[in-house]
Amino acid sequence: MNVSNNPGPEMGTNFRKFRNVNLWCFCYMIYYFSSFGSSSADRISSGHSIKDGDLIISAGKKFALGFFGPGNSDLRYVGIWYYGIPEETVVWVANRDRPIQGLGGSLTVQNRGNLVVFDRNGDRIWSTNVSGVSRNCSVILTDYGNLILSSNRKKANSKKILWQSFNNPTDTYLPDMRVYFSISAGENRFFTSWRSENDPSPGNYTMGVDPRGSPQIVIWEGENRHWRSGHWNGLIFTGVPWMRAIYLYGFKFINEGNGRLHFTYTPSNSSDLVKFRLLWNGTEEQRSWNTGLMKWSLIQLQPVNQCEVYNRCGTFGVCDTRNSPICTCMEGYVPRDIDQWNTGNWSAGCIRRTQLQCETNDGQGVGGSGERDGFLKVEDVKLPDFLDYVGSENVKDCESKCLRNCSCIAFAFVSGINCMIWNNDLVDIQHFQDGGSTLFFRLAHSELGGTRKVTKLLIIATIVVGMLFLGVSIWLLCKHKDKLQEVFKSSKKMGRFQETHPIRSRELSMDFSGPDDITVKGQQGSGTELTYFSFSCMAAATSNFSDTNKLGQGGFGHVYKGKLPGGQDIAVKRLSRKSGQGLEEFKNEIMLIAKLQHRNLVRLLGCCIEGEEKILLYEYMPNKSLDSFLFDPVKQKQLDWRTRFLIIEGIARGLLYLHRDSRFRIIHRDLKASNILLDEEMNPKISDFGMARIFGGNQNEANTNRVVGTYGYMAPEYAMEGLFSVKSDVYSFGILLLEIVSGRRNTGFRSAEYSNMVGYAWDLWDRGKAMDLVDHSIADTCTPDEVLRCIHIGMLCVQDSASYRPTMSAVVLMLESENANLPLPKQPTFTSMRRSLDMDMWNEIHDAVTSNNVTLSAILGR
Repeated sequence: MNVSNNPGPEMGTNFRKFRNVNLWCFCYMIYYFSSFGSSSADRISSGHSIKDGDLIISAGKKFALGFFGPGNSDLRYVGIWYYGIPEETVVWVANRDRPIQGLGGSLTVQNRGNLVVFDRNGDRIWSTNVSGVSRNCSVILTDYGNLILSSNRKKANSKKILWQSFNNPTDTYLPDMRVYFSISAGENRFFTSWRSENDPSPGNYTMGVDPRGSPQIVIWEGENRHWRSGHWNGLIFTGVPWMRAIYLYGFKFINEGNGRLHFTYTPSNSSDLVKFRLLWNGTEEQRSWNTGLMKWSLIQLQPVNQCEVYNRCGTFGVCDTRNSPICTCMEGYVPRDIDQWNTGNWSAGCIRRTQLQCETNDGQGVGGSGERDGFLKVEDVKLPDFLDYVGSENVKDCESKCLRNCSCIAFAFVSGINCMIWNNDLVDIQHFQDGGSTLFFRLAHSELGGTRKVTKLLIIATIVVGMLFLGVSIWLLCKHKDKLQEVFKSSKKMGRFQETHPIRSRELSMDFSGPDDITVKGQQGSGTELTYFSFSCMAAATSNFSDTNKLGQGGFGHVYKGKLPGGQDIAVKRLSRKSGQGLEEFKNEIMLIAKLQHRNLVRLLGCCIEGEEKILLYEYMPNKSLDSFLFDPVKQKQLDWRTRFLIIEGIARGLLYLHRDSRFRIIHRDLKASNILLDEEMNPKISDFGMARIFGGNQNEANTNRVVGTYGYMAPEYAMEGLFSVKSDVYSFGILLLEIVSGRRNTGFRSAEYSNMVGYAWDLWDRGKAMDLVDHSIADTCTPDEVLRCIHIGMLCVQDSASYRPTMSAVVLMLESENANLPLPKQPTFTSMRRSLDMDMWNEIHDAVTSNNVTLSAILGR
């Protein structure tokens, strides 16, 4: 009886002729078992084969092995693809060099042990070509997508792997695939692109690892580099700054000793279908299967812009997509060919403008004038390629080592790599908007001095112009003194008719231009055009600041509900004369909020400055603050899960605006539930900017001797060392997120085991019981996947080390993308201690820190 794996119409017809049911079942069982011969569904045994049209399917039904034809081609290839996915996604091809013309091919495990592909004429097309194999072999397809040829050892009752597709990849990298490489072997190329979208034959691009110095992923076009990932620092590739949020703990490099290493990638959720592929056009992409949309969702793509194409601006050139043109020379360098450079051809790069002192005279860095070369710092860059030295020196020793060697062009000190030195031309430098590393490159002393001279001249010129302007202003005032007195008298007579109406003021005077601690690189922020209200107008609007209109109070003072003559409801924030804050915070809030426009930030309507009275007017929020709902056993039931999730997203988008999209980078420093106001539609709005700080566009971290904020929301490095950055707000956001999910205050856990929510949440997370953290009022109606994702994000945000926390841009991405790969958090240590630090000791050290019960900045509602 000749039975194939795919019975045709005749077989079906013959079966229908059997009228006896038992006989039909018996024949069907014979057919079913004979179709596999002595092979099971996921393997082929020695001496057996499959034909074009047959499939081998992994045990978990994740991958399939068989023959396929790309596109509309009649060429046939043996490949592996995802099983059960409508979109054919091939991850490995055997005979990519020699396709089979038409049907009739077969895949066989020969008696001599090798796996071989034959065409319909019986000619051998492809083979594993393993020497010295056993006669008793089989090939199995695993649920990882790996095809393994192994010999069966009867005596030892074990298998020996002779060959596997993971060690012979084509264009796709799969999770748990180990890619081995050797430092002594130099560049290791593992993946080769298809020639075109529908042609699996080897293309023009290859991808692999350059292990020199510190390993990095490289894509080559032929023999030339096309893209590189930057150096591996033990956690991420430094040339891919967004990787910190997406891939932390996903990639791992394992050093096996003797110069042999391998890297692997493990997704945070083992059930996710994830793949990395080198496309035929030279781009590398990562995709994840979206079961809801039934398609592959793009996670990342490299290179993604012109600056990521290798060495776009030539040697000593810096590429920045925010500039036009995108290429500039490094400080102290000029274009090698100015004519070509001006036409947009930057391949020739740049050359040094002034010879180094160490290249003249004694060669030890001191020239005839006795002036030593120095280093200029450039931040947020992709470090140059072709690293010459990696050492364990600290940053000062690294600088000294580079300075003593005249051939040293630049150095960097990167956590996880330590000292890095370049002795040759600096190539492939990219300037990032955020992230990246700091590079110190060598310049002649005159170049460094020249920069300082220009700065001094600018300062002198500014002072001279300011003095001239002041002199002219005084002269004009004196000249028109009589006219000004007449205007003053006239306005005084009319004052009683205007005092209840708002007056448009000029820009705030220099008396209210802001305290020193909110300057940007030494320059005070300018004021802004605000509506000025008289004190009598404010008194009338609030019924003379009646207690019946009081909405709440904080360290700043009291907040009242008011109504303007036109009928508009407002919230009036009146600075208390006994406030622990004061004029500095008042100036700060005026300067900051007046410049900010975002749907998730509270809007400042105006101010009042009259005598000792200092008042701010805000839009009125009828639902008051988030904590009035969240921590109230009765009202928290009004916050269903959908509302809470939208509040979380709104706060995240508001913080993202402050950190990245506003005119200045702003650190809030006091983010908490009482500072999140809710409008009539429960949309969240971040409020209270009295503690905020402005950062310059390139500033990432600062230090303060005056720690402000609220206990329970402050990041460890800020509370202990006074260091703050955008990651300080990320920490506070993480606490707030966990509070919104649980409906409980962070400091509400007072037991022998936990002193705060972070320790409690980590314990539940670590034991796989994270859903136990969810507020009981929403436990039955929430979406478990969204809740778990939020808790996961919250745990990432409250990591002890600021470098391990994601940026708010990454947080927004993780919140809005169901398929984003979330890294695994580490156990927090500072906030998971059984007992919190003594509160009295904190009050002695930080006089401006607020506790959970007595706050210096909270607005309880508007």
